[in-house]
Amino acid sequence: MSSSLQVKPPSNLLVPLHVPYKLLLGPGPVNVPPRIQIAGTLPVTGPTNPELFQIMDDIKQGIQYAFQTQNNLTLAVSGSGHCAMETAFFNVVEKGDIVLIAVKGIWGERAADIAGRIGADVRYLSKPVGEAFTLTEVEKALAEHKPSLFFITHGESSSGVLQPLDGMGDLCHRYNCLLLVDSVASLGGAPLYMDKQGIDILYSGSQKVLNAPPGTAPISFSESASKKIFSRKTKPPSLYLDLKWLANYWGCDGKPRIYHHTGPVTNYFSLREGLAILAEQGLECSWARHRENALKLHKGLEELGLKLFVKDPELRLPTVTTISVPIGYEWKDITTYMMKNHDIEITGGLGPSTGKVLRIGLMGYNSTQPNIDRVLIALRDALQHCPKNKM
Repeated sequence: MSSSLQVKPPSNLLVPLHVPYKLLLGPGPVNVPPRIQIAGTLPVTGPTNPELFQIMDDIKQGIQYAFQTQNNLTLAVSGSGHCAMETAFFNVVEKGDIVLIAVKGIWGERAADIAGRIGADVRYLSKPVGEAFTLTEVEKALAEHKPSLFFITHGESSSGVLQPLDGMGDLCHRYNCLLLVDSVASLGGAPLYMDKQGIDILYSGSQKVLNAPPGTAPISFSESASKKIFSRKTKPPSLYLDLKWLANYWGCDGKPRIYHHTGPVTNYFSLREGLAILAEQGLECSWARHRENALKLHKGLEELGLKLFVKDPELRLPTVTTISVPIGYEWKDITTYMMKNHDIEITGGLGPSTGKVLRIGLMGYNSTQPNIDRVLIALRDALQHCPKNKM
């Protein structure tokens, strides 16, 4: 029988899908635990069904717990952490607004790029990769630039730095400035108190400590940030990320919910369970476990003769450890060897840390002693078998 089709069925789609198991010990995503995998197989429901709205309400409460906030405008954006970053800038910033970006790794660079694309007057506060900012440095920049918004990354996964935040919110508010914090790599793995620390906008991702698949991004806005959003002179540049719509869809505006977009329903199920696991374990227990396991990993790495990239122990991110690429080795040789011979993923640097570091992630379900032992054994093996240039 003849066919009018010019494009034949792709042969690759006529065979079963197969994804080999790897131990994901990079900066994310991480391996999804069975409970969350099962949640993702539950029956799909419509975007405005009451049972889905109840799950979304559960998610909102879970985010409030994880963020330690009572903010009403709290929800999960349908997208990755980048999507949450854009949601924050698109709704809070208007053309010509002065925005101060703290750059100490790739996420500050990305934030500056996004702000610039929507016409913000972008100013920079920069530090070498591997370092953190002091309150004195931030205050000097706030006084000089007088921004309406200050962006900083809590857990800089490209460098392995954990940025101290105590006092940052009060400092920004003293200069009539909102504080926007990226906690994609740190949420659940290091102490973070949105309300207590005076953070006006906080966002994260689902695929790290929360152990859910990528595709949903928790975000929350203070009352001050909400006032700025809902009093803006122009519409946000994205309808999809417009918080006037999203606030209604997530039950944050006190009005009957109406359809805005078809959310990633099965991802909501997974995120709900990831937040439930965090609530069951307890935030403080999760913070302690990640710190303890990071210290064990650090000790093992130093026993292998490797150097931790972040010099100050108090500034080391518990979820993502950075190692200076050992002298004489190519970082790609090490990561490739570990994947090929041990089925373990670790990664090299990203952005300004490219070529300088190896990155090992211990997050959520993957932050365990057996995984620490496995990655140290694999690293030792790689160092013994990868080519080393004589210096």
